[in-house]
Amino acid sequence: MKARIPMTMDQDDHPRTEAELEEWLSRPGPGTAVQEALARVPGDLVILGAGGKMGPTLARMARRALPAGRRVIAVSRFSSDAAAAGLREAGVEVHPCDLLDRAAVAALPDADNVIFMAGQKFGTGDNPGATWMMNAVLPSIVAERYAGARTVVFSTGCVYAPAPVGSGSREDDPLEPPGEYAWSCVARERVFDHHGRQRETPTLLLRLNYAIDLRYGVLHDVASLVWRRQPVDLSTGHVNVIWQGDANARALMALARAAVPPVVVNVTGRETVPVRWLAQRFGELLGREPSFSGEEQPTAWLADAGRSFDWFGPVAVSLEQMIQATANWLRAGGVSLGKPTHFQNRDGEF
Repeated sequence: MKARIPMTMDQDDHPRTEAELEEWLSRPGPGTAVQEALARVPGDLVILGAGGKMGPTLARMARRALPAGRRVIAVSRFSSDAAAAGLREAGVEVHPCDLLDRAAVAALPDADNVIFMAGQKFGTGDNPGATWMMNAVLPSIVAERYAGARTVVFSTGCVYAPAPVGSGSREDDPLEPPGEYAWSCVARERVFDHHGRQRETPTLLLRLNYAIDLRYGVLHDVASLVWRRQPVDLSTGHVNVIWQGDANARALMALARAAVPPVVVNVTGRETVPVRWLAQRFGELLGREPSFSGEEQPTAWLADAGRSFDWFGPVAVSLEQMIQATANWLRAGGVSLGKPTHFQNRDGEF
């Protein structure tokens, strides 16, 4: 379905600082769905790869949703001391660790619940061996260490072949992606699937595309091009997006859906969003006339997220809310992570 524009938000509702943004991204959401789902999966939670773009807000959300007696343990190499310090201040335990180091992984705290977020995407073309180590070998180390623990594995919609516009890949579709990065992600899924079956580890593979934070993501990419009066590439002419806070909430709720044999769920928004329309909408909000390059192709990496909406209910943040918040953030000079998604790439090379 095409994107629709609901009622607008008051600009005052949008975050102005990174602290306000982090608070919004880590809200468990309206109601008690996250808390209720976590109540069905007793025990501590370890988040592996928690130092990336999405991990810190997921860890904060878990801490806000869980009672004080249950530990939230964030594991990563933590290249940013500030990220680690911020998590400690939020009541999250921080354990620096190289997840490719078997001895270091063996020494990590036990936990009944695991969310696996580690992986490598960018740089595959220059160093494919490192990508395969991170996406195919590291999962086996983790799956052995946490055998039997309920495990949610972050994966990507890139494991599918591009789908015709107007449709979306479903969880039981064959995995036929282009590019070495995507195949390494298929390998990650296969490794966790194998260990889940062999070790009776309840597992859920969560195929996500594309999570939106005001500092990065597809909306940030398109809005930034419009703001700088640079052309928007239409080669990938349609996308799915979901607010990162909603993706965090779905990942936490997914722990209660982990099973033997492993199950799969697509996590993204319901709308198929035309990139041309998106640029034009940002042009209206930013006072810029967008320009374009390339031509829309008949396929794109699109996913049918119906199962996740059936399981987890509606999202808390609408597409229009994301668009307006992104425009306001950019106009106010909000910080950017400087990490383009390269969603336009159609060959799977990142």
